[in-house]
Amino acid sequence: MNKVRPGKGAWAIVGLLFVFMMINFADKAIIGLAGVPIMTELHLTPKQFGLVGSSFFLLFSISAVVTGFIVNRVQSKWALLVMGLIWALVQFPMLGTVGIELLIACRIVLGAGEGPAYPVALHAVYKWFPNEQRAIPSAVIAQGSAIGVVIAIPILSAIITNYSWHHAFGALGLAGLLWVAAWALLGKEGTVAEPIVADRSAAVARVPYRQLLLSPTNLASWCAYFGAYFGLALVLSWFTPYLVKGLGFEQAVAGKLTALPFIVGFFVVIAGSWLSERMMKQGSSSRTARGIVCGISICLGGLALLAAPYTPNLVLKIGLIIAGTTLPSVVYILSPAILGEITPLSQRGAVLAINSAVGTAAGVVAPYTMGSVIESAASAAEGYSNGFVICGVVTLVGGLIGLVFLRPERDRARFALMANIRPSVAPS
Repeated sequence: MNKVRPGKGAWAIVGLLFVFMMINFADKAIIGLAGVPIMTELHLTPKQFGLVGSSFFLLFSISAVVTGFIVNRVQSKWALLVMGLIWALVQFPMLGTVGIELLIACRIVLGAGEGPAYPVALHAVYKWFPNEQRAIPSAVIAQGSAIGVVIAIPILSAIITNYSWHHAFGALGLAGLLWVAAWALLGKEGTVAEPIVADRSAAVARVPYRQLLLSPTNLASWCAYFGAYFGLALVLSWFTPYLVKGLGFEQAVAGKLTALPFIVGFFVVIAGSWLSERMMKQGSSSRTARGIVCGISICLGGLALLAAPYTPNLVLKIGLIIAGTTLPSVVYILSPAILGEITPLSQRGAVLAINSAVGTAAGVVAPYTMGSVIESAASAAEGYSNGFVICGVVTLVGGLIGLVFLRPERDRARFALMANIRPSVAPS
């Protein structure tokens, strides 16, 4: 059997989508980076600022699901172009006089535009690479988020410190418009039409959505993704304010430290993806190379978050919080890859989008929960500690569910049997 190779120009598309995710996560991170100046200027309580953070995710999941079904029929190029344009334009109102109402409204619209970003980007790149070669390009795209924040944070922090947080939002709008122009000129659709599954079984043409969505693997993916994203949502909205209000760092120093979770996350995801792909090439089942690796990583993150509040050493405390919110990030690569194995091509865009929508729904809950806990605690430090404990519990539970129930071979075999297709390898 001839080996399926990536389409010509595949890595150029990966590069463009890498930049796409750079801008995407810089848009998310700006609210936390500018959190203290925003709260000071607008006289916001922790609960109100938590509401601002959560508002971004109000339409995030709904938009992801709707767009997922759309990209089953519409080329990914045009969906990505529209999303990028929305992100850019919604930043510019922040240059004027802003109240909490306008801030929340713009974050809601931005969230609606960014909700489908990652699953649609993965759906687009899956059209360029066969199944067994998707981990690395997917990891590169995902790490656009980490690199984007690492590059953007010093720039945005300098703009906030030397000018104002308003100008930082405007800078992101300009960056978004530049990407839209580049994608309009260079973006293309992939030509790898059929997924090549690891066991070489014949592809199932279609599976009822009820069977797909209620399969143990899919449900476990939702839980694992939710548990991992709970911590990421806290980092995006609250990590910088935590360093300033909870630990006493200066804004400039806190701004620099804010890059740490994303730098660490970059290496975690690249290493986890490399390990998973290497295990697959050496003959490990997807259950082992993807499901177990994913579940263990999330569980370790949950345990680190649970330990962080009880650590007296400041450096170790920050280190555990960073570990707790970055180790689970392998789920953003391995979970979609797992679902890509069990989902027919004609339904993949929707299933990946629903997976992302359910997982990122943690963003609606996490920032507001942290704000409420801080406001009701005796001190800011105690409130942050309680919030991270709650995050640790959610993350650990999601990881345990993923560890036990992420079994793609079993569900793929069941779907093949339903379609009267006999798989060549027994399920794990």
